Amino acid sequence: MWFKNLQIYRFTRPFDVSIEDLEKQLDALPFTPCGSQEQARFGWISPLGKQGHALTHIADEQILLCAKKEEKMLPGSVVNDMVAEKVEALEIEQGRALKKKEKESIKEEIIVDLLPRAFSRFQQTYAWINPKAGFIAVDASSAKRAEDLLALLRKSIGSLPVVPLAMTTPPELTLTDWLKEGAAAPGFALEDEAELRSALEHGGIIRAKQQDLLSEEIKVHLEADKLVTKLALNWAETISFILGDDMSVKRLKFSEELREQNDDVTNEDAAARFDADFALVTGELSRFVPDLIEALGGEENR
Repeated sequence: MWFKNLQIYRFTRPFDVSIEDLEKQLDALPFTPCGSQEQARFGWISPLGKQGHALTHIADEQILLCAKKEEKMLPGSVVNDMVAEKVEALEIEQGRALKKKEKESIKEEIIVDLLPRAFSRFQQTYAWINPKAGFIAVDASSAKRAEDLLALLRKSIGSLPVVPLAMTTPPELTLTDWLKEGAAAPGFALEDEAELRSALEHGGIIRAKQQDLLSEEIKVHLEADKLVTKLALNWAETISFILGDDMSVKRLKFSEELREQNDDVTNEDAAARFDADFALVTGELSRFVPDLIEALGGEENR
């Protein structure tokens, strides 16, 4: 279980739902496939997939959840072309222009006709709850996808008092200072990728990849009052990642040394390997997140 992204949310009061209650509450909204006339379904599955039955996975007091979504793929261009074709035929046949409501009705009929034949796209999203540290992290590349999972969890348990992780000092100011100074906070190292944006409303955006971030070229952009909105970093020579000014952590990569720590756990026992990897990863990330918060100047009081 190796996370690729972290969208981190802080609990505003302790998460004290027991595992037994959480399991029952999630079981009320399990994932089931779309019916013939449904466009989407969203629900909980076992984090272990076919290897497990429980909807929660626990290791060292860390909780893992997994939500699955099915969406029927109906390309808008295809639907619109079919609607236009039918509208044109009816207007010629009836000798008049169809009204807006009539066109909407035609579109609904076409969607109903297409749905049973549409292909499905499936998506799984993991969430890690760290009750002791007071946060939940969703493995999602976008805030929208993370918030969809949080909404499902809120619906399942009735209440979910969380807010996005926020710093006292805006992250873009801290990241900009790091680049100007040529060094990140202790424990962190600059890598070779960044995004810089002008502070002006219609200013420019510079994206640098495989670039010496301490070069004169980058300094010129910083002197032109551009702010660092994304920065590639390494923590403790163990985790490399891209940090965004919205506190999103993306493209997580774990060192080979860390990954090899569970090599003594046989891959033939998928459940045991999953459990060992989850414990290893969350143990490391449980140290990484507080270090990141401290390096960025601490959290905003709410």
